[in-house]
Amino acid sequence: MSCTVLFNKPYGVICQFSDDGSHPTLKKYIDIPNIYAAGRLDTDSEGLLILTDDGDLQHRLAHPHHKLPKTYWVQVEGTPDKTALAALMHGVDLGDFTSRPAQAQLISEPADLWPRTPPIRQRMHIPTSWLSLTIREGKNRQVRRMTAKVGYPTLRLIRSQIGPFSITGLAPGAFRHATAEEISVF
Repeated sequence: MSCTVLFNKPYGVICQFSDDGSHPTLKKYIDIPNIYAAGRLDTDSEGLLILTDDGDLQHRLAHPHHKLPKTYWVQVEGTPDKTALAALMHGVDLGDFTSRPAQAQLISEPADLWPRTPPIRQRMHIPTSWLSLTIREGKNRQVRRMTAKVGYPTLRLIRSQIGPFSITGLAPGAFRHATAEEISVF
């Protein structure tokens, strides 16, 4: 029987089990042999990371060909206007590629949001706001590049969902085994 784990990766943790000498690793949180991350999440991003020992599932989750929707909660500097949201929904020219159209909307701060350590930088006269952004690709630092390009730099980035898998109910640093129902939907 295969093992698939949903992990709420804290800020500052690298998505590998081997020590790099400067960051906490997955080994600090998960002591399950022979599982590997299906995809990546930057060290300065938080949220859902899926790990599995099932090579076929890992391929379906990570390979861009399958175009699984990935939803992020994005705290940005300022409050995006209709033009910025329309640009995100149309696709943003990032120089080396143009992002696919995304689903983008302003949201309230996510319920049960945990504090980040260290906290984000605050500017006294510039408000922050939250977006829900769903993409079907995942190039390096793509969400951060998209929000910056439309004029609203990302301050905090949390991946909340990949396809049918979600971090709902998972505290930072906690993991749980995916249910057979979750895996069968995928």
